Amino acid sequence: MIIQEAGNTVVIASTDRHNGVSFPPFHSSNISYSVGDDPLSVADNRKSLKKELSIPYILSATQIHGDMIFPGDTPLYDDVEVEGYDALMTNIPGIGLMIQQADCQAITLFDPTHSAIAAIHNGWKGSVLNITAKTVLAMQEHYGTSPADLLAYISPALGPCCAEFINHTTELPPSFLAFQIKKNYFDFWQISKMQLSASGLHEHNIEIAGQCTSCSANYFSYRRARRNGNGQTGRCATVICLR
Repeated sequence: MIIQEAGNTVVIASTDRHNGVSFPPFHSSNISYSVGDDPLSVADNRKSLKKELSIPYILSATQIHGDMIFPGDTPLYDDVEVEGYDALMTNIPGIGLMIQQADCQAITLFDPTHSAIAAIHNGWKGSVLNITAKTVLAMQEHYGTSPADLLAYISPALGPCCAEFINHTTELPPSFLAFQIKKNYFDFWQISKMQLSASGLHEHNIEIAGQCTSCSANYFSYRRARRNGNGQTGRCATVICLR
C-alpha cells in the first residue's frame, strides 16, 4: 500500500492486491462488490482498509466511466456507495472518498486552503470526457477552490508501456496524438497531467505514482486478466480522507 499523509490534515492511500481475504480470481484484497466476489469477503477487506487508515466511513460509487460528480455534503453514519458517479468530493472530515480500479487511474485532489478533497475515477473514457477538469471546476464552484492551490496525485494505473489503443482514431481525440509514444500506445499519465495543468494546477503540485498495474502482479489489472483469461479480477482502491 502506498500511503501519503500531510501532517494531521489529509491521508491518501492506494492499495495493492495483497493481505486480504478474497479467494481467486479476486485474491486477495478486492474491495469491489460489483465483480462477483463474496460480499462478506469484500466487507472484510473494506473494514481492514478503514482500520489501517483510521477512516470512520467510506463514500464510494458504482462507477460507469462517465463524468458525473457526487458532492458528499452531509456527514456519514455508515459506508455509502452511490449509483452512477465517477467522481466524489467533500469538505467533511472523516469521510474516505474511495475509487475502485483495475488499470484506470484514480486521481485525488486536495485543497489545503479550503480543506476540501475530491477523488476521480479516470479511465480512457474519463480522459476523453475530461472528468478531471470538470471536477476541478466543481470544487471551484462548491468550495471556492483556487486550482493553483490544489495538490493532485495520480495512482498506479495502466502505463504507457501497456496502454495500447488499436482503435484510437475513433476512440481518442486528435489532441491525444501528442502523447502517442509508439504506434497505438499512449501515455495517459501525461494526458492527465496535461489536463490538470490546463485546469490551473501547478505542475510541481501534480504527483504521478508511475507504476503500471498491467505490468505489476501487485495490482489487479483488467487488461492482464483479459490476456490470461476471461477478464475477471478484483479491484484495488485509492482513498483520500480529511482528518
